Amino acid sequence: MGCSSCSTGKDGQPKGCKNNGTCGTDGCNKLTVFDWLSNMSLPNGQKPFDCVEVRFKNSRKEFFRNSENLSLSIGDIVATQATSGHDVGMVTLTGELVRVQMKKKKEDYTNPQLPTIYRKASQKDIDKWQKCRDREEEIKKRAREIAIILKLQMKISDVEFQGDGSKATFYYTAEDRVDFRQLIKDMAKAFGIRIEMRQIGYRQEAQRLGGIGSCGRELCCSTWLTDFRSVSTSAARYQQLSLNPQKLAGQCGKLKCCLNYELDVYLDALKDFPSQDTKLFTEKGMAFCQKIDIFKGSLWFSYKDQPANWHELTKDQVIKIQEKNKKKEKVASLEEYAVENVEELEKVFENVVGQDSLTRFDAPKRTKNKKRSKKRRKPAPKKRPTNNA
Repeated sequence: MGCSSCSTGKDGQPKGCKNNGTCGTDGCNKLTVFDWLSNMSLPNGQKPFDCVEVRFKNSRKEFFRNSENLSLSIGDIVATQATSGHDVGMVTLTGELVRVQMKKKKEDYTNPQLPTIYRKASQKDIDKWQKCRDREEEIKKRAREIAIILKLQMKISDVEFQGDGSKATFYYTAEDRVDFRQLIKDMAKAFGIRIEMRQIGYRQEAQRLGGIGSCGRELCCSTWLTDFRSVSTSAARYQQLSLNPQKLAGQCGKLKCCLNYELDVYLDALKDFPSQDTKLFTEKGMAFCQKIDIFKGSLWFSYKDQPANWHELTKDQVIKIQEKNKKKEKVASLEEYAVENVEELEKVFENVVGQDSLTRFDAPKRTKNKKRSKKRRKPAPKKRPTNNA
């Protein structure tokens, strides 16, 4: 990730390419596609694919036809056809992989009405485009103020200028249908440009704005996730997660997309487990399943009259009790089976720092009693030598 311009400078600070999110090598952008066919040459007589993929602000990507047969590579800034005027974007993919991407997104590459690429962007085009990008934050703030004055129940989350500066697209989120005709008139009068309003969902808003998730990493939707699958609360139930909306909801206010990542593994593991609605019949009464742990292979049951007292049973024990219940036989109690699962474990404290003591570097302390005893001690009298003459 990153190119040579991202290396550290002389003062210890990263140099950076100063492109404000439009990296020249497309190495620092999100949703970057790796061209694994770049080193392979085409067969003899085959012409290169005449369509390219161009990325605009945030994650918006579109396909254009290279009708002028320009020599394009990933990272080139190009001027493309728009509804009126021209737009400026960056080439993110060329060659045969564009055909694969168009088939995946159900785009017809034989369509003669496919928009075209005019030319490689000149310095004048880039300067004008950059000037428009610098105005986006100011215009977004002013548009929000106009929407508040008109008392519209909507939130303008992002603004995207066209490359030639003649048009701006405002992305907004709203719960209900919004009549923004007066808003368009006021904004067109205030900014002097053509206005287009486009409603997006809350997940798309989080994708465009980005952020840090509860896991400490960048949001999946703003880095690599390209499609939004529906997430239901049953995904949390299958994984035995507490139905706490504050923990299960992401920054978009919807259920986190990562709840679907491990769901298939849990569903495969639960195929061999008894159902959550399993009821066991004993002589002490009926027992209901309270909890399932697929990692330990255990189930917790409690009697109908004693819902606070849980008894842990293994999966095989529950199946055995179910087979007896099918034969209209009742077991004595759950305690008989639960006692078999109790294992007395001795508490073993390990020395986590190794064999050495934590006080090995400290100087040994002498007690005061030893010092006093040394002071009271008198030196022994020296023996005089005797003459044996």
